[in-house]
Amino acid sequence: MKKLHLSLSLILLISTAALAQSVAQKSFEQLKVLAGSWEGNLDGQPLHVSLRVTSRGNALMHEMKGAGPDDPITMFNLDGDRLLLTHYCDAGNQPRMVANISPDGKTIVFNFLEATNLLSTQMGHMQRVTFTFIDSDHHTENWEFAMADGKQMGGLLDLKRLK
Repeated sequence: MKKLHLSLSLILLISTAALAQSVAQKSFEQLKVLAGSWEGNLDGQPLHVSLRVTSRGNALMHEMKGAGPDDPITMFNLDGDRLLLTHYCDAGNQPRMVANISPDGKTIVFNFLEATNLLSTQMGHMQRVTFTFIDSDHHTENWEFAMADGKQMGGLLDLKRLK
């Protein structure tokens, strides 16, 4: 009887781990569908976003180009049962965030986990990023920046796919 209980517990543990991984994998695949060129605006200024699947499908690169000199890069990848984002910020730091997926799968929220090169002399760091899927040619991205003084700033990108 103890063997049966142990076997059932092991099956439940494996099934739970597989389910968690499949949610992260499904969300990563959903993000990879965004590969291509997108346009929108931020604070009334035109913005171009490109997403490209790279590293044999193991990473997704997100690049933003606007009117200014900034050109931040963000990389997405799986880490076991987690979907991670690393943002190479023009502030000079590299925040890492972990995804939480809405029950309906239409929203992926990345929350701050840790950062490299995060210095007290910097103006702040990216704190949260929310992707909302509207349809195959339309999505939004809400980027939230935590200022060094504790205030929040950010912007909502309403992006449409270039054809």
